[in-house]
Amino acid sequence: MVECDLAKVDVAGSNPVSRSSSSALRTPMTKRLLLLLLTAWLLTLPVLAQTYKLEPISAGAPGLPPAYAALIDTQGYRVLGPSGPWCEIWFRKSIPTAAKSSDAAIVLPIEQGTLIGVLRFPGEGYDRRGQTVKAGLYTLRYSNYPVDGAHQGVAPQRDFALLTPLSADADPNAKPSFDALVGASVKGVGNPHPTVLSLETPTAASLPSVNKEGDNDWSLSVKVGDLPIAIILVGKAEG
Repeated sequence: MVECDLAKVDVAGSNPVSRSSSSALRTPMTKRLLLLLLTAWLLTLPVLAQTYKLEPISAGAPGLPPAYAALIDTQGYRVLGPSGPWCEIWFRKSIPTAAKSSDAAIVLPIEQGTLIGVLRFPGEGYDRRGQTVKAGLYTLRYSNYPVDGAHQGVAPQRDFALLTPLSADADPNAKPSFDALVGASVKGVGNPHPTVLSLETPTAASLPSVNKEGDNDWSLSVKVGDLPIAIILVGKAEG
């Protein structure tokens, strides 16, 4: 009978000590697995939170002077972010085009200083440099950043839109030089550098649409008249 009892003690699962050891091993493993799952979920939260969506606007931009109202489309776009409306943008009914530049880094056939639209920040925004921009309505005028060391790595293309407060930009048909446009943007917005948003040719499969590019950028892709155009409304240059 002693031998029988000893045999029962050796059977897997019948030994209280064995059950206790197995449970002790499983508990830390379970905790580690839960911790890993929780960490992975928390890491996805910033990505999920930074989602931007597009909403059409059926009314024209508020407070446009008659000269601007004659050129700007009454159909606009609202970009919604994780905290609500991020910005609103209205393009020209048709953006005048010119001959394509021989510089391969310039992708859009638009002349220096041409008005391409207006943009409204309902709250504080920021530009491609990370500079803050006060709430308000701004003109968007086309330009190219200079080829110099100060702008190395800003973007693969040289096309940008410079922001100037509408109140400081009286003539929509004007085509200010680079220096004049930079000066108006710096003085009007009050930042140390001109306030800029990057422009490019759209890669989106459908237009209009808002799409994520890379890790941090979100672009609005549209077709203005016959010209497809994309503008990076959320993002910051790494250079």
